[in-house]
Amino acid sequence: QAGSGEESKKMKLYSYWRSSCAFRVRIALNLKGLEYEYKAVDLLKGEQTDPEYLKLNPLGYVPTLVDGDAVIADSFAIIMYLEEKYPLQALLPQDCQKRAINYQAANIVSANIQPLQNLVILKYIQEKVGPNETTPWAQSHITKGFEALEKLLKDYAGKYATGDEVYMADLFLAPQIYAAINRFEVDMNQFPTLLRVYKAYQELPAFQDAMPEKQPDATS
Repeated sequence: QAGSGEESKKMKLYSYWRSSCAFRVRIALNLKGLEYEYKAVDLLKGEQTDPEYLKLNPLGYVPTLVDGDAVIADSFAIIMYLEEKYPLQALLPQDCQKRAINYQAANIVSANIQPLQNLVILKYIQEKVGPNETTPWAQSHITKGFEALEKLLKDYAGKYATGDEVYMADLFLAPQIYAAINRFEVDMNQFPTLLRVYKAYQELPAFQDAMPEKQPDATS
């Protein structure tokens, strides 16, 4: 087969449709125009604990990117790898102060919001505290993080989070705001800057094509 060699060179992204961490990486790949093969990992069925998958990602999370010999787990590491290896359509600004704001915004999401709303934590809260406590728990941590982001980005935001170009902060914000609205019933009107930039993402094909419901493993 003429195309089989090319096909094997294509990057593979191990993803779960509802994972906000995988969502970030899908946006990055789309923005950079990089083709990849989608490899679904069903978190609800526990496929992330399969021994073969754990060889790729010792933590048993998604996403994992396989690019030739490179195997990278963790969305932040993957995005930095893509930025360095495929510099076209830069995901970080040249200005070092603005770059730091992007790191800070990304870290607020990836360190202070998302880990507290992932499936493992919500299951723990459900079992130890009560079945009705998962949404209030998630809402309180999302709200705290969004209050910080709103203050941080107010003076930097243009059309997008840190100006008129899409950068790393946007890749982390879009999935988190999506989850806040669609899964955790957070009232976004209290965060006008975040809501405004989120609406701007709706116009971008790279963001729209990365949406959870458009992924091959999506269920209702």
